[in-house]
Amino acid sequence: MARLGRSFAYLWSSTALSNLADGVLKIGTPLLAVSMTRSPILVSLVAAATTLPWLLLALHAGAIADRADRRRVMVRANLVRAVILAGVTLLAVLGLLNLWLLLAAVLLAGVSEVFADLSAQSVLPMTVPHEALTRANGRVSSAQMIGNDFVGAPVAGLLVATLPAVVFGAPALLYAAAGLLLLGMRGAYRPPGETGTTTRGEGTGDGAEARRPMRADIAEALRFLWSHRVLRGLAVTAGLLNLANSAYFAVFVLWAVGDGSEIGLEPAGYGLMATAFAAGAVFGSLLADRAAGLFGEFRTLAGCWLVSSLLLLVPVIVPSPWTLYPTAVLWGVIGAGGNVLVISTRQRLIPAKLLGRVNSAYRLVGMGGMPLGAAAGGVVAEFAGLGAVLVGATGVCLVGVGLMRRALSDQISGPLTSEAALSDMSGSR
Repeated sequence: MARLGRSFAYLWSSTALSNLADGVLKIGTPLLAVSMTRSPILVSLVAAATTLPWLLLALHAGAIADRADRRRVMVRANLVRAVILAGVTLLAVLGLLNLWLLLAAVLLAGVSEVFADLSAQSVLPMTVPHEALTRANGRVSSAQMIGNDFVGAPVAGLLVATLPAVVFGAPALLYAAAGLLLLGMRGAYRPPGETGTTTRGEGTGDGAEARRPMRADIAEALRFLWSHRVLRGLAVTAGLLNLANSAYFAVFVLWAVGDGSEIGLEPAGYGLMATAFAAGAVFGSLLADRAAGLFGEFRTLAGCWLVSSLLLLVPVIVPSPWTLYPTAVLWGVIGAGGNVLVISTRQRLIPAKLLGRVNSAYRLVGMGGMPLGAAAGGVVAEFAGLGAVLVGATGVCLVGVGLMRRALSDQISGPLTSEAALSDMSGSR
């Protein structure tokens, strides 16, 4: 079994800290919004602001990740997030925080997240041996889940009730530490040029890519994605699932939290729901490699997406904490496992010199609809009720899974997927 190495240890540690900060913000900001308003439209704007930067900036961030040293991009993005949130913390301490400043803070932090995340996914294959990608992605995913939900979520629930300013102050410190940890990674992490070859920590490039217009780089990535049947099918399915899930969870806090909600959780209880999700996600991310070996990557992925879609109905049919927490565990197991498989598949199929750009194009298709879904969820909930959003989102997810099975039926029902087979699953390039 190939060793992951010292540079991966620094990358993993930075990921753990930055995702702990993400977890505090992910749970803390909607809970702060609920304390300011009970309007579904206004609450849904928090989720929309979180994901809007992916729609606006993903392609450009991916092009930059294929031109610059990817580690340096991550360092700068983390430090920028730290400065922004430190400023918001000061405003909160002075009693000046309101819903619109909250939305601005989330939006600006999201801009930095786009650059940090795209560079992180592109730098990982330059950090570990190719045969260790799925194992490395599993460990990164487990760190993300532990930080985002297992630790960050309950901490956020407690902070909202006691020290709201720390909802921004704690992530500011964590992002700063995450950026500094990346400086311990050895070597340069600039992607290769047209004629270069990729070695771990040694991509230097020949300058040809940097001399081309950025729009040419972006166009090349979009052509590659659209001509690649497997990546195109996965991206479209992910787009529908994320659109629907964004609408669902943008208003789910109103379904779950407060005296007038269906489930009746306190803010701390909502944080515990995310902790239950994380507990499952840690297992799911670590077991993804074994499940793929037993059933095949595409069979496992299709099963994960189908079951996770059906589980969205459970809090609607049985709105109780006793069913919500076990459901959250299953969401975590299945969602994290599927996520590891998707990321590993992309990293194998996309050439190293295109990894940042094609990843960004994929995530534009896969995540670009999330702010629209969040906003739509708020509008529909305002006029048709929360239940209509939750049930409708489940239906859209099931449609997406059906499209995936139809588009990739030969991979799902065929022989178990091997790395060699993955290399041949493309259309024209």
